[in-house]
Amino acid sequence: MTDPEQAQRLVERAQEHEGVKERLEREHEELLHELRSVIPGAQVLFGFLLAIRFTNQFDELDDTQRYVYYFALLATATALVCFMAPAAYHRLRFRTGDKEFMMQKGNREAIAGTVAIALAFTSVLFLVTDFVWDTPQAVVAALVMFALIAWRWWILAAIRAWQDRRDGQM
Repeated sequence: MTDPEQAQRLVERAQEHEGVKERLEREHEELLHELRSVIPGAQVLFGFLLAIRFTNQFDELDDTQRYVYYFALLATATALVCFMAPAAYHRLRFRTGDKEFMMQKGNREAIAGTVAIALAFTSVLFLVTDFVWDTPQAVVAALVMFALIAWRWWILAAIRAWQDRRDGQM
């Protein structure tokens, strides 16, 4: 099946027969699956950032680079907290009938986590580029990276949501 409209109609038909409990369970599983795919990358970045503090090259960083490094470390830690929060909340509120709120909260935390990790990626790219070349090139590289991330992660989804609302599909 290659027709996106036909695929959308099939999904909508299947969802019409799905009860609230089933929908919440499916959405919760989807959220946890998505988080499982981003957590390892954030953990590796966090470990890398912790490890480089103890290298000889770290002492060569100027004040700006140290601030950017610390910002990247904090942004990565924040992303990990956001990405792991839905699972922790679920464990504490398991079987309490709180799944709708849990999903809304988890979705907001996942989005906040992507913002934090995007800032961390951008900061790390700034650091490496500044270390290899110079600050102007680092600023350009970081801005281009952030623009790419924003486009691929958020702007395309926002455009699609706007199109759906415009077409009366939401």
